[in-house]
Amino acid sequence: MKLFVSHSALDAHHDDPDGRTVMRARFEENGSPRYVLYTIKKFGLDHDAGFHLDVELVADDIEDDLETVEAKLQHGDADLIDIDYVSTARERADGAPIVGIYPYGRTVGGLVVPADSPIEGIDDLAGHRVGVVRRLDKNWILTRAACREFHDYDPDEEAEVVEAGSKSGLTAMLERGEVDAALQFWQLIPAIVDGGAYREVLPMSDLVQRLSATDEKIPVSTFLTTESYLEAHPDAVRGFREAYRAAVDRLRRDDDLWRELGAEMMDGADDAIVTAVRDGWREMVVRDWNDETVRGMHRLFEHLHDVAGTDVLGVDRIPEGTFRLEV
Repeated sequence: MKLFVSHSALDAHHDDPDGRTVMRARFEENGSPRYVLYTIKKFGLDHDAGFHLDVELVADDIEDDLETVEAKLQHGDADLIDIDYVSTARERADGAPIVGIYPYGRTVGGLVVPADSPIEGIDDLAGHRVGVVRRLDKNWILTRAACREFHDYDPDEEAEVVEAGSKSGLTAMLERGEVDAALQFWQLIPAIVDGGAYREVLPMSDLVQRLSATDEKIPVSTFLTTESYLEAHPDAVRGFREAYRAAVDRLRRDDDLWRELGAEMMDGADDAIVTAVRDGWREMVVRDWNDETVRGMHRLFEHLHDVAGTDVLGVDRIPEGTFRLEV
């Protein structure tokens, strides 16, 4: 079973901007921010906050070495996306005029293997075929960093790494037996392990906490816009922050809304899967941030860079101005 969105579920909530500033939100069709987008549009939280969120869901492909949503933002076809902050730092250091405007969450994944696999942890990956979306995927970077730090080996050298090019392609690769393990994103794992043919060995969030050496929940992914959109429409950015917080509050408390999301956006998933996704989302999401949050993000980056280096991360620092706490 695949937890792909029904595009019609969001289409039903398309409405008229009615003179409000438009923010074009472009997100992956199988990404977890779609639950927030649905909530914002269903309850009109964008209009309540004084802006209009125009939502389009896109494939999770790679385009010119960028994820589709990254390419859309950098090519001027989007005003709002989410990606991990290491990718944000890498693209900003390369000159992309992008900026992180708000946290999303600890959007990492987990190591998934067949139920009868001998793999019990990241220290068992040597000699095995490991599927990843791409080598610059945050889950692979975390795994390499943790293996170097805690297990004294580099799986990029001692395992066979297989790039799938997309999250959906990675699941298919695992199901066809083309890899022995897959580093899949958290929101897809409940459907993969449902039925017992596969199991999750380790959530990547454990590695985030070990490497960052903090109890603070670090938002690995943030919402991004462009410098030009932020300068031209700061009120819309502030409005998005308000709408996002309202949506998070509702999603944290409203179990009936999650049942609706299961029916509308999870392609017929049963109650157990919907509940697992709901609980995982509530654990993953970050509602707000402050200076200490950003310091924690910098500490995690420094740990990753110390262990994995610029060749793995693709960047040696988080450029100045990457995160904007105030607008």
